[in-house]
Amino acid sequence: VKKSHREFVSHTGYVGTKRITVLSTGIGPDNIDIVMNELDALVNIDFDSRTVKNDIQSLNIIRLGTSGALVKGVPVDSLVASAFGIGLDNLLLFYKYENNAEELHILDLFKKHSHMMDNPVSPYIAEGSIHLRKYFNEGFHKGITVTCPGFYGPQGRRLRLDNTYPHLIDTFASFDGGHYQITNFEMETSAIYALGKLLGHHCLSINTIINNRIEKTFSKDMNASVENMIQKSLEIIEQLDS
Repeated sequence: VKKSHREFVSHTGYVGTKRITVLSTGIGPDNIDIVMNELDALVNIDFDSRTVKNDIQSLNIIRLGTSGALVKGVPVDSLVASAFGIGLDNLLLFYKYENNAEELHILDLFKKHSHMMDNPVSPYIAEGSIHLRKYFNEGFHKGITVTCPGFYGPQGRRLRLDNTYPHLIDTFASFDGGHYQITNFEMETSAIYALGKLLGHHCLSINTIINNRIEKTFSKDMNASVENMIQKSLEIIEQLDS
């Protein structure tokens, strides 16, 4: 089955004997809000009666994306499996979410380190699926992924506009979260993790590193880097428990 509407394109079929749906989400936490709620609705809401089903299903939702690294130990073309997502957007302000103790600890450290305590930016944090993460082990870096609500100012880039946080990249790179440091940033992970936990789904974010903002290095073949991520991830996905 192949369907498309606006930037959302879905292909459903098989990898070996594993039935999967591959879905493009578009960019940003606002798009993720649509995707996560509607994926959940497909399996957990009766469309005829418009009521929640009695038997709630849990999905395995795995993001495959591109990202920039924020530490020297994560080179270009390597793969990151995010343990946590820290969101700099405001999506989670509209949902009732309770953090666990480890999330609260890391978030408190991050707010103090980044000086994002009492200002318009209200960071949130959500942990990815421990169940899925154990499959994506060998060959994958583990760390914290920061999710930004934009590509330029929110990721420390400057064209003609001045940035509110001119030292954002250095701030992320120097963060020490105890067992985890900030490895990379992109634009979807925290929203997937937060909504996934609220809805009862297993979520994991996999990213291939196409540039390292600290070392100022870039992938020489981004398409090959993405293809490697896809092939390696599909081999693992095919072996997952349903």
